[in-house]
Amino acid sequence: MEDPRAIIAREPMHYRQMLTVATATALNALDGFDVLSISFASPGIAHDWGITRAALGVVLSMELIGMGIGAFLLGNLADRIGRRPTILTCLVIMGSGMGLASIAGNVMMLSLFRLFTGLGIGGMLAATGAIVAECSNARRRNLAVAIMAGGYPVGAILGGSIASLLLAWTGRWQSVFEFGALVTLCFIPLVLRLVPETIAFLLHRRPANALERINRTMVRQGRAPLAELPPPDPQVAGPGIAQLFNPDVRALTILLTLVYFGHMLSFYFFVKWIPKIIVDMGFAAAAAGGVLVWANVGGMLGSLGISLLSQRFSVRRLVAIAMFGGAVAICVFGAWPRTLSELSIMACVGGIFTNGATAGLYAVIAQSFPARLRAGGTGLVIGVGRAGAALGPVLAGLLFTAGWSLGPVALMLACGTLIAGIILLTLNYRESAIA
Repeated sequence: MEDPRAIIAREPMHYRQMLTVATATALNALDGFDVLSISFASPGIAHDWGITRAALGVVLSMELIGMGIGAFLLGNLADRIGRRPTILTCLVIMGSGMGLASIAGNVMMLSLFRLFTGLGIGGMLAATGAIVAECSNARRRNLAVAIMAGGYPVGAILGGSIASLLLAWTGRWQSVFEFGALVTLCFIPLVLRLVPETIAFLLHRRPANALERINRTMVRQGRAPLAELPPPDPQVAGPGIAQLFNPDVRALTILLTLVYFGHMLSFYFFVKWIPKIIVDMGFAAAAAGGVLVWANVGGMLGSLGISLLSQRFSVRRLVAIAMFGGAVAICVFGAWPRTLSELSIMACVGGIFTNGATAGLYAVIAQSFPARLRAGGTGLVIGVGRAGAALGPVLAGLLFTAGWSLGPVALMLACGTLIAGIILLTLNYRESAIA
C-alpha cells in the first residue's frame, strides 16, 4: 500500500490544501502585525512615559525574546500534540497578550505582556511552517512556504495602515493593541474550520484515531481512503531535542541557527527602529508609520520574488543573494536618506531584500528536517536564532544612547545578515522532498 505522504508529494494540490496554505499565510500576516504593533506604538509610548532610547530598545525586544522561547518550547510541543492544537493555543496566548498590553501602566508591565505575546508568536511560526511544508506537494513546497512567510509583510502593511489611521484618529497608542487583540481572537474559528492536522504528523505519532483522521482528510482532498495505516517509520531513540544534534543533522541544526541569528539581528534592527528614527528626524508619528509600511511593501515584493524564483533556482542561493543585498540596503538607509520620500524608497528597497531573505529562509528550514523533527527543529532554529532578533534593537538602542549616529549603527547591524549569507553559501544542503 502506498504511503499517503508520497501521494500528497506527487499529486497536484487540492483546493483544500491551498486553503490550508492560505490560512497559514493569514496567520503569518497576523504575526507580522503583532510583532510590529509595538513599533507603531513606540513613538507614543516614548512620549507618554518619557523613556530613553535604551529603555525603548528593551521594550521593542521583549516579544522577540518571547518568540525565541515560544518557538523552542511550543515548536517541540507541536511535534508531540500536533500542529493544529499548537496553533490554537498560540492564538489564545497572542490575543490575550495583545489585550493586556493595551492596559499596561508602566514599562515593566508592558515588557512582561509583550514577552507573553511573543511566546504565542514564536510557537505560531514553528507550527505554521511545519503545517505548510507537510500539506504541500513536492513541486510547490518551496513556493508554498515562501508564500506563507510572505504573509508577514502583508500583515504589517495592512495592520500598519490601520494602525496609522487609529493613531491619527484616537491619539492613543493603546488602540493599536486593542485592534490586534480583536483580530487575533477572530482567527480561532477560522483555524478550527479550515486547518486539519497534517497526515505526516498523524503517521508519525499514530494516535488512536489516526486512520479515521487521515481518511477524513484524504476524502476531503478527493483521494481514496486507506484500508490501513502504512508501516510506521523507524523509531530513533532519545528525546526530540537530542535528535536534533544527532550526527546526521547536527551541523545543519547549528549552521541554520547561526544563519537565522545573524539575519534576524539585522532585520529586526531595521524594522523595529524605523518609526523612532523617523520621528527623531522631526517627522510626525503617522508619517513614521507610513515609512514602515513602505518597508513592508518592499517585504511583500521580496517575498513574492523569492517565491517565484525558487521554482527555477536554488532557494539557498537566492536567500544568500538577498542577504547580501539587504546588508547593502541597510547601510545605505543609514547613510543617505534625509527626506521622507528618500526614506520611504530606501525602506522599501531594504524590505525587498531583508524580508525576501526571511521568506526563503523559512523554506530552507522547513525542508531541512524530517517530519518527526520538523516543528521542533524549526522551533530550535527560530528559538535560538531569535536571540539575534532581540539583540538587534537592544544593541541599536545602546549605541544610540552612547552617542553613535545612524550611519555607523546601521553599518554595524548590517554585518549580521552579511555574515549569515556567507554561512548559508557554505551550507551542505540538498533540496529534496519532505517525508
